[in-house]
Amino acid sequence: MRRLIAAILAIPTLFNGLAMLAAGPLWYETVPGVPDTGPFNPHFVQDIGVAFLVAGLALAARAWRPRYWPAAVAGATFLAAHALLHLVMIASGHSHHAAFDLLAIVLPSAAALYSAFPSQGEYHA
Repeated sequence: MRRLIAAILAIPTLFNGLAMLAAGPLWYETVPGVPDTGPFNPHFVQDIGVAFLVAGLALAARAWRPRYWPAAVAGATFLAAHALLHLVMIASGHSHHAAFDLLAIVLPSAAALYSAFPSQGEYHA
């Protein structure tokens, strides 16, 4: 089940990273709340796009081979840290898109973190 969750979450994570790298200005203008953070910075968007791409690849690796779970833990940890920043923004009242943040960032990152760790008896590293 964890590998299936990792596979499902790898798809939007990879897509997000690729969109940030290939169409940064479009990504920047269309994701809720992003334009509110200031002017578009292509280098910054590309840096984070690479992080999402690597996290997505790590989740895909976990789905493909159980023994790659440590890579998925690293990728999911990035997603969880990113989600934690959004939770802090929600808690402090600085998020104008709290529902989006919860549904599109926080819940998937929690599921990614859950899916990254091996089930009992699945330690193949």
